[in-house]
Amino acid sequence: MPSPFPGMNPYLENRELWPEVHSRLIIAIADEIAPQLRPKYRVAVEKRVYQMTDENSVLVGIPDVVVSRSLTNPEPEKSTIAVASPPTKPVTVSVPIPEEVREAYLEVREVGTGEVITVIEVLSPKNKRPGEGRKAYETKRQQILGSSTHLVEIDLLRSGETMPILGMPIPSHYRILVSRSTSRPKAELYPFDLQEQIPNFVLPLRRDDTEPTINLKVLIDGVYDRAGFDLAIDYTQELVPPLSETDAAWANTLLQQQGLR
Repeated sequence: MPSPFPGMNPYLENRELWPEVHSRLIIAIADEIAPQLRPKYRVAVEKRVYQMTDENSVLVGIPDVVVSRSLTNPEPEKSTIAVASPPTKPVTVSVPIPEEVREAYLEVREVGTGEVITVIEVLSPKNKRPGEGRKAYETKRQQILGSSTHLVEIDLLRSGETMPILGMPIPSHYRILVSRSTSRPKAELYPFDLQEQIPNFVLPLRRDDTEPTINLKVLIDGVYDRAGFDLAIDYTQELVPPLSETDAAWANTLLQQQGLR
């Protein structure tokens, strides 16, 4: 069953589904462009690894007040103040546990030299929230933008803070950034909203190379179909994050017309 949305399907942003969406989409992009880039280039799947703890966890092991015990043991003074007995049962608490995070991305490498020509990133929620995930990604992003490597950055998540660009902010639900090393600091931004189609974009390569056009909508729809996401999504449920009143009314009509509500 095809996705019911003409552009990005916002139900794929669900935190339970997104890790699978991300993994499958990365492979789908690689499989789509690899035959078009042979024999000059190959497409490698790489992983960024870092550790983080639950952002809602509390710091453990650092007391607010440190009480030092005297080296001498004076005789305790007698007191008439009643002292409550300590609780006999422990209280269950949660402590932050480090989590190893692996985020896949693509590198287009020149055969023979191994030089990385283009990096393709699909953002994850951790990249758009404060914390180690964003720090790790922003560090990598700055390294690429300061090099001769092209960057394609695909943001299909409405929630979180968008990646920085210079000048006036351009509000949109989703965006695709194509940053050619030869054009920096200028870059091509494709902003689009829920009710709009996902724009195609050209994959930047070396000068005079034939650059393939990527139809991201076709790839996402293929992922949706092969993964059976229509069997996993309940379209009667409200979205998180919620839609605006206008978008919610539009989505409701769209889903009703297809018998999904």
